[in-house]
Amino acid sequence: MTTRRTPPLDPVVARGRRAVSEALADLPADATVVLGVSGGADSLALAALTCFVVDARGGRVEALVVDHGLQEGSAEVAQRAAEQARALGAAAQVVRVEVGARGGPEAAARDARREALRAYAEEVGAAAVLLGHTRDDQAETVLLGLARGSGARSLAGMAARSGLWRRPLLALTRAETEQVCRALGVTWWDDPHNDDPRYARVRVRRTVLPVLERELGPGVGAALARTAAALRDDADALDDLARTATRKATLDDGSLDVEVLAALPRAVRTRVLRASALAAGAPAGDLTAAHVAGIDRLVTAWCGQGGPTLPGGLSVRRRGRALVFGAA
Repeated sequence: MTTRRTPPLDPVVARGRRAVSEALADLPADATVVLGVSGGADSLALAALTCFVVDARGGRVEALVVDHGLQEGSAEVAQRAAEQARALGAAAQVVRVEVGARGGPEAAARDARREALRAYAEEVGAAAVLLGHTRDDQAETVLLGLARGSGARSLAGMAARSGLWRRPLLALTRAETEQVCRALGVTWWDDPHNDDPRYARVRVRRTVLPVLERELGPGVGAALARTAAALRDDADALDDLARTATRKATLDDGSLDVEVLAALPRAVRTRVLRASALAAGAPAGDLTAAHVAGIDRLVTAWCGQGGPTLPGGLSVRRRGRALVFGAA
């Protein structure tokens, strides 16, 4: 009698399943998770890997396909992605969103997508939302943050876990997610926006990173991802110090004690000031390092001058030893 041999499991598929399993290890076995699915290789690989892991655990996978309506035929693409997610074992829905203009097209689409995923997770009682970002996405994020001079928090890239959001595939490259799809017989869709040089991230992906790899040698993407992980540890520690310092500096009326602020290391103090501006209502995407530096001068170099006007119709001014945020 001939025994049929089971073909060996692709090593990248095994790595991916292990990564998803580790990302969900703290959740109840029967937990519901939501996936953000676009129809691209990254999200479909995540769907295939997650459905396998969650099915073995006894949980439930809900896939949400967000149709931004930004290109012709987007509704058909979204429906096809939902059908693929269902074929992989997920319950899948499509939602059409309105994309605003704040922060540019990429940021506006991301914000609309995140809000849709957050609302859907609440609707279905999900314990986590899984996103298909890869090591390549992480490297691109670090380079963009470096170019913008955004500081350690931006250079720390995307967290593998941040509240509701989880990114199990940050250790896999984009090429490896395509390998997962091929190994599992999944056909993906290539978004034309991913080749549009009008977007900064596309220019980094198609031009900047290849030049760095060619001139500095292979492994630049992996090195950038390692840098992000190291900086995230540092940034997390500084943020913890800043939260403690904020409590100590906050006066009974909600203003900040300048003397307490002045005694802090600058790296901690500027975090306190930024967090305070955000808490007062300044939009995170519009609050720049220049705004925070202007607030800092009210602490370290005050000669009676007024403070900067902040985005969101806010102002900050110094009254004696108190720093006060309010309406402009």
